[in-house]
Amino acid sequence: MPDRAAPAILRTERLTLRRPIPTDVHAILAIHADPRAYAHNPSDALATLEEAEGLLARWRDHWERDGFGYWVVVRATDPSTPIGFCGLKSMRLHDRRVLNLFYRLDPSAWGDGVASEAATRVVAWARESHPEVPTVARVRPANAASHRVAVRAGLRRMPELDTTGEDGLDWIYAANWST
Repeated sequence: MPDRAAPAILRTERLTLRRPIPTDVHAILAIHADPRAYAHNPSDALATLEEAEGLLARWRDHWERDGFGYWVVVRATDPSTPIGFCGLKSMRLHDRRVLNLFYRLDPSAWGDGVASEAATRVVAWARESHPEVPTVARVRPANAASHRVAVRAGLRRMPELDTTGEDGLDWIYAANWST
């Protein structure tokens, strides 16, 4: 595991973000099978437990390979019930290594700042642990809520970096991007 591995748990005032465990597969399936949760990214839809198991395996492999990845988001007052996922994935954008910020919540958790709180904590960890690597969020143009989360997490809109993703045009928000 890399030297700058992430802690298994990150905390905010209201949330605990923890590494995924095998039993999270049911929450992964439930959230990724809800059409509201993947409305802007239909390629992320899951329909079967086997697909959710495959996604969980990829998430856990990323943790082992890179020392960080996607955390499971739970409320501090209810740690046994996952309400979403937030974290980072190593990837390349315009021939440059970046940390791609991901956040997806159960629609029942929308509207009270949970995504912004989790994303802000994850971006803070990235800046502390990997200051030399840009953090980016790829956001679909019509996803107004996701745009707000990216800005609240400390990323700024960089239209010159926009690119086509799996589901169409991605607007890019970034921190630590220098030309």
